[in-house]
Parts: sequence; structure tokens; C-alpha cells
Amino acid sequence: MADSYIQMLIAKRLGGNQFGKETKIYKFQKIKMAKSEALKKNPGKEILDFGVGEPDEMAFPVVRDRLKIEVDDPVNRGYSDNGIQAFKDSASKYMKDVFKVDIDPVNEINHTIGSKPALAMFPAILINPGDITFMTVPGYPVLGTHTTWYGGEVVNLPLTKEHSFLPQLDKIPSDQLKRAKILVLNYPNNPTGANATKSFYQEVVHFAKENKIVIVQDAAYAALVYDKKPLSFFSVDGAKDVGIEFHSLSKSYNMTGWRLGFACGNELLLKAFANVKDNIDSGQFIGIQKAGITALENPSITDEILAKYSRRLDRLVDTLNKKGFSAKKPDGTFYLFVEAPKGVKGGIKFQSGEEFSQYLIKEKLISTVPWDDTGNFVRFSATFESKGIDDETRVLNEFENRLADIQFEF
Repeated sequence: MADSYIQMLIAKRLGGNQFGKETKIYKFQKIKMAKSEALKKNPGKEILDFGVGEPDEMAFPVVRDRLKIEVDDPVNRGYSDNGIQAFKDSASKYMKDVFKVDIDPVNEINHTIGSKPALAMFPAILINPGDITFMTVPGYPVLGTHTTWYGGEVVNLPLTKEHSFLPQLDKIPSDQLKRAKILVLNYPNNPTGANATKSFYQEVVHFAKENKIVIVQDAAYAALVYDKKPLSFFSVDGAKDVGIEFHSLSKSYNMTGWRLGFACGNELLLKAFANVKDNIDSGQFIGIQKAGITALENPSITDEILAKYSRRLDRLVDTLNKKGFSAKKPDGTFYLFVEAPKGVKGGIKFQSGEEFSQYLIKEKLISTVPWDDTGNFVRFSATFESKGIDDETRVLNEFENRLADIQFEF
């Protein structure tokens, strides 16, 4: 079909008159294509999918039962705008119970329709043309994308294994600091699984005040930590002066499709966020917010979910290390981030994590996600589907069996 005048009207932020003509194949599209091809070549065989980035189970029965009640209550039928106070009260109590921080439920908290739209909205508060947002890489790019849509600039801060996957704030050039308004953090981190420390957050608060920068902490995985207590950015003094934290019920309560979370922190930022949000959405369904209250009142749900991921990650680490990897259980999240081997002894060589990931899916029907931003890595997720613990064991045994005949080079 010949280009219509509509093609010529597409905004430059989406590629202008070249929108839809991009021929580059992106990472997740390549994974999808490789999985499809592998199944065609191996009909009836099972793909072991360690690439999925969302929980493999439904929300717990107590949460689903609450929604079943609320969906029939006519009180819940209308717009919720910036959220019902009962949900904010519950989120405030959750922050106190789980993270030991005080959040004012009236002025320092607001509900969100999940983290993604909240991150997308945030640049509207601060970014003017020419302003800089610092994004950590690898990471979730949404806030950076919207920064550029407002005419701002994204500067990537690499997260490297050598520095515990924490950004080196003292290495940022002064000319960039002068134009910067936002620093985005994400701990526990997707995809590395690394977590921040109190001392790092103290450094961040000092950095923010010294350079007049706002901190956005994407805390989608904040409650999913192993062997330590969950840590909020607001666990350190002065954090509320400089930042905002986005929490989500998606990962910690198996509620990805429910689209519910909350923002908390600096009162002025929350006021501005509410203003922007009020001009974009009309709030999440009140019934879902009330089911979310039930979830937040039961943090033991997260403990049960954590136990499953911990068990699976331990087994993944053990299997990979038997094959020569230097895998280490993550501090948090449900992801295992490992360096790709250099190749197979006497056979194929891997120049990147992507090449190794493609080898696994094509040759062994094992699906992973490659990350080559700051080294050659692949991400294994502990959220693979199983029909109970016996089937989970079967999947992990099969994973070990499929790697049994390979000798990797590192």
C-alpha cells in the first residue's frame, strides 16, 4: 500500500514518515521467532521457558475472593480518580510493616495502575527540552523513552559486575549534572538481581541534594529479597527530600494483570504526580483496589511466593555451576543473571549473550533472555510454569539433562 498522508503526519518521536518501516529485529522478537522455529523442528517437544518475566501463578485465593465480592458492589462502580483513601491507608501500613518506614497516607502516597504507566507519566512533572534523565543500564527503559518524547535527553549509566551492578555516580561528567533532573534506580534490579545497600542509598541522597536531582526508585521487586530484610529507599535519612518510590503488587503478589501499585515519597512530587495522573487516567477499578488492600494486609503471601523462587533459583544455580558457570543466587527478584560462556568445547563460539541464548533455544529448547549492554550475559527466570512442586522438579531435572552432554568454555 502506498504511503498515505497519515504516514507523513506521524510524530518524529515515533519515527515520523519512517514509522512502521523499521527492519531491525529486536531481542524479544528474535526470542519469539527462535522458539517458534525450534518447535517446528522438534514437534511434540517441550520448550523449557526460563525467559518469562512474570509470575507463573494466579493471585492467591484470598485476594481473588475479595474481588469476587467487590465486583458486585454498586458502591465500586464509578471512577476512582487518584485512588480510594482506604487503599492509601493500607499501602502506608504496608510500608511500615514490611519496610519499617513512615509514609503519610494522605499527602505522601497515591495509587497507580501498575508501575509502567506511573514511570511513563513521571517525566511530565520535570522534563523540559534539553533536560537529562540518568537511566541505569541494563534496565527498564520506559521512563527514558518518555523523557525523550518531552524533548529531554537520556544518559545511560552502566551497571557492571565489577561494581556490584551499582552506578558509579562519581564518574558522571559535571556538564551532564548541570542539565540533569532525574536519576532512575531499580533495586532489586531487573535483570541483574542485585540489590542496593543503605550506604549506597545514603550516597544517592547526598548526590541528589548536591546536584539538585530527583531520585526515582522503581521498587517493583522490593519485597522479593533473599536472606535479608526488604529495603526501601526511604530507609535512609533525607530520602523523602529528594525522591519518589514506585511499588507494584504485580511481582510480590502474583497480580501482574490486575495493574495495581502505588507511588510514595516526597509530598510535592506526589502532588505533581497526582496532577499529571488526573489528566491521563481515571483510576483503577475500586474493586481491584479493595482486593489490593487484602493483598497488602497479607504480606505472608509474598513469603510463600519467595520460598518457591528461592527453591528454584538454588537448583538453577547448582545445575549451571556443575557445568562450569559462576552462577550466584541473586540478592532479589526472581532472575538469575549469568555470564555467557565463550563457546562449546570443540564446537561453536559465542561472541555475545544473544548468540549463547540463541544456541540454547535452537539446540536444547531452553529459552532465556540475553543482555549484552555491559558484558555478555543471559537471564534465567524462576517463573517458569509448572503444575506443582513435583512438576517443578521434573522441569529442573530436564534442564539438567539437556545440558548434560555439553562442555562449555569460559
